Amino acid sequence: MAISNISSNLRPGVCTSTTRPSTPYEGQMIYETDTDMLAIWNGSAWRYISATTPTQGSVLQIVTGNTATGVVNNTSTYVDSGLSATITPKSTSSRILVQVFQYYGKSNGNAENRVQVKLMRGSTDLINSGGLINYTGTAIYSINALCMAHVDAPSTTSATTYKTQFMNPNNAPGVVAQYGDGTSTIVLMEIAG
Repeated sequence: MAISNISSNLRPGVCTSTTRPSTPYEGQMIYETDTDMLAIWNGSAWRYISATTPTQGSVLQIVTGNTATGVVNNTSTYVDSGLSATITPKSTSSRILVQVFQYYGKSNGNAENRVQVKLMRGSTDLINSGGLINYTGTAIYSINALCMAHVDAPSTTSATTYKTQFMNPNNAPGVVAQYGDGTSTIVLMEIAG
């Protein structure tokens, strides 16, 4: 996809955000029809220039991640739940709205079984659920859905991964993410800053 000169006007290549050139050259300019954004390859990454200035608060992109694979943690050490998604912000001033809907369960092995969940950006802790998810105070099975929302300011245009981790604060057996193969979802929305 080359830049063309028609009637003395500079015209960038036209594509979508998913059909950009796979081997761009430094200085190459494209217009993405699905995002209404201009982008220039700087030799290592696409740098965006809005074709129409996005209004503060506008949604620039949405990325989702899903999993139904159960993950067991029988310890008080945080482990990845298997739920994650990666977004590449178009601007360092953007905010990322992170929404999580995730299934957790506990066995009937111990009345103190419960789940503590935290949302992370890479290796950075963002928010923590506390330790009362699925707490019943009795030795019965318990399945619940966790909903979390957080607005993050990553201040980057590099690929950024958000994920959840979980553990049993009492180090007792029987806590499971995606309990019963329920599908958990994470949604990342880039909001213009």
